[in-house]
Amino acid sequence: MTTQIFMASTLYGTATLAAALDSGCFDAADRRILLVSNNAANPETAPAVDAMPGFEQLRTRFDDVVSWNEAVFPFHPGGWAPRVEDAPVWERYLRLAWGLGDDDVALAVESIQVQPALGVAQMFPDAPLTVYADGLMSYGPTRNKLDPLVGTRVERLLHLDLVPGLKPLLLTEFGVEPEVVPTAAFTKVLAELVDTGAGLPEVEEPALLLGQYLSALNILSPDEEEDLHVRMLKGAVELGHSRVVFKPHPSAPDRFTRRLEEEAERLGAGLTVLDTPVLAEVLYQRMRPALVVGCFSTGLLTASALYGLPVARVGTGTLLERLTPYENSNRVPVTVVDALLPELTDRSAVAAQRGGMDTEALAALVRTVGFAMQPKILPELRAEAERYLTDNLNAHLWRYFKKRRLTSLALPGGVPRQLAFLPRNAAVRRAVRKARSLQRAVRR
Repeated sequence: MTTQIFMASTLYGTATLAAALDSGCFDAADRRILLVSNNAANPETAPAVDAMPGFEQLRTRFDDVVSWNEAVFPFHPGGWAPRVEDAPVWERYLRLAWGLGDDDVALAVESIQVQPALGVAQMFPDAPLTVYADGLMSYGPTRNKLDPLVGTRVERLLHLDLVPGLKPLLLTEFGVEPEVVPTAAFTKVLAELVDTGAGLPEVEEPALLLGQYLSALNILSPDEEEDLHVRMLKGAVELGHSRVVFKPHPSAPDRFTRRLEEEAERLGAGLTVLDTPVLAEVLYQRMRPALVVGCFSTGLLTASALYGLPVARVGTGTLLERLTPYENSNRVPVTVVDALLPELTDRSAVAAQRGGMDTEALAALVRTVGFAMQPKILPELRAEAERYLTDNLNAHLWRYFKKRRLTSLALPGGVPRQLAFLPRNAAVRRAVRKARSLQRAVRR
């Protein structure tokens, strides 16, 4: 007997798996189990995947649905990992709990480098692994150095073709080849969800604003995130959109919409705030937005690549500056959106849907950023990164790099090696502070 276990924490990821199954990306199996994990900070107050509108339409691809939260209760799925010596005990427990017996098990998981996917992979040490990516992070490097006992078991990376021609860096250190989930199969699955979400307002061709709840990631403060939403609204209105729909992140607090509502009233715009947790792709099909605005949401790329909708970005420059440490896994998604999509305040670029880079230039940038993020995981990219920085680094491209990072890696654009001690020298720092103080005094 063979059993395939598919782990999912989002409806979008479940839809990706459904499309992969529909298009024959997985071999036949005697049994298919969907393993649902609710990774919200407070799972008790946030709906799990199997409680989301539209799940029943996707449920038909699987024989059984089981909960990872229930299996590891009272531990949190994202904060708990099994001890190495306990892995065999956990495997026996899970085989008994899920009725696996002596079945041959194959796993399909997301975010293999972190919990809970990593823990599940360690509990089934003989299971071949498929990693699937439902967002832009697959284009970046593996965020942590992965145990070879896990990484060498990964047979392939399934991903959506959100940026045609751009090849993922994820898991390339293990020679894992990416495989595209057919776009037609994915949009067909999404079409099954078009009638989900009872009570959705009927608004035709609005400007759709996508919230991401970045303050929860400590990238922005709550006030700054509210400002970001207001900038989205103002930019859309300035482009002539009088009907605006705001889709908040499901975990974002209600107060995030108050300033937005006040600003919409001041601007004379009709604002609708959604309170139904549906995929943005459902809104694309039902409302056919005249413009989709966001920061670096994957939804911007699905709107553009899958549905041909006009899109615009806002706030990516601030995030490129704020993301810390440099190897923050959100860096490549922000870089891709910033380099590829038009800025909301650039009226002509938005109208023409003119981005800043073609795919070839973007691929070279992403590989260089990827090396700067994870040089120990991707050492083979050093020579390519050196050539790219030598030939291309200019005032605009500096937004994607940090001088301190380039210096620490001895890359072009950093402080020369013989002068690298200067930023760390206490006497030099005191002299600089004194010079700046005198400069400010003269200006006054």
